[in-house]
Amino acid sequence: MNKVKLGVIGAGSMGREHLKHIAKNDKFILAGVCDANTDNARKTAHEYASAFFGTLEDMIKAGNIDALLIATPHFSHTQIGVAALEAGLHVLVEKPISVHKADCEKLIAAHKNRDQIFAAMFNQRTDPKYRRLKNLIDRGELGEIQRVNWIITNWFRTETYYRSGSWRATWQGEGGGVLLNQCPHQLDLLQWLCGMPTKVRAFCHLGKYHNIEVEDEVTAYLEYANGASGVFISSTGEAPGTNRLEITADRGKVVIENDKVSFSRTEVSVKEFRKNSTDMWGKPDIWQAEIPTEGNGGQHAEILDNFADAILKGKPLIAPAAEGLNSVELANAMLYSSLTDKTVELPLDGKAYENKLHKLISAGKRK
Repeated sequence: MNKVKLGVIGAGSMGREHLKHIAKNDKFILAGVCDANTDNARKTAHEYASAFFGTLEDMIKAGNIDALLIATPHFSHTQIGVAALEAGLHVLVEKPISVHKADCEKLIAAHKNRDQIFAAMFNQRTDPKYRRLKNLIDRGELGEIQRVNWIITNWFRTETYYRSGSWRATWQGEGGGVLLNQCPHQLDLLQWLCGMPTKVRAFCHLGKYHNIEVEDEVTAYLEYANGASGVFISSTGEAPGTNRLEITADRGKVVIENDKVSFSRTEVSVKEFRKNSTDMWGKPDIWQAEIPTEGNGGQHAEILDNFADAILKGKPLIAPAAEGLNSVELANAMLYSSLTDKTVELPLDGKAYENKLHKLISAGKRK
């Protein structure tokens, strides 16, 4: 195989964005387009000189594709992904990989053939800022992490946005609000950089700023196995909003804000200085560094290219789909903590959260 015959299911705004990148990548042959809106799928297939399929089953039966890109609404990711994996296809799924942990586990369990490539569209992992920070952490330059804060409130949305689709901001349509729609990338990066916490206590406000049934503001407190703590804050009702990631560790502090990476590096271990210094008011000496990064990386196009290279050349994936469970589990844990008014220990009981979500769907305003 020297090119990947790729099918795309979901020709909405995100699917069409991916189609633009696929058309520019000579490692792919666009072999099929499918969408629940058959008129849209037929028109899109014609635009890209590709085959049109009315259903995923038809696309699979035709035998023309090696791989499938899933860009459909969240709840359908599991069913479509399982069908594609069981049919022997390589799969690239949009975020979140599923809406809740139990469905994530079903999807991941369907990936039994390790020769099949199964990836997730976590394009923020291609951003040089987060890659540099990941490298610093993995090399031990920061030492043990003590605290992480992420304020990501520049997701401002209007009522018009939420009214643009009946599925938007509903338990039935999206399975959540800012955590399931806007924040999966940040939750993925949070666990990619810092690992998974052991406890979550969150306060999720449902429809605080908008006439919606799901959360549009979140404040969560996290605890980690090594004693580190974290705070994660997000909102779609705040303007101008903030995007600031701050990680404090034994060898200083890194801040990512306004497309800059700042490292306040201590000359010695903070833990050792705290323990051994004879100066009552002493503080470790530090030096300041701006870590150079340029641009935002290859984003969606790079994830697509990496997916092709994994199939054609055996290259490691930037974002294996199995790792997508962690961001979903974090989102679920935050919602479950708030809805039950309790601290939630991880691993989350996926079945208990699924039952809770089904009750919310049944009581939903928009069906």
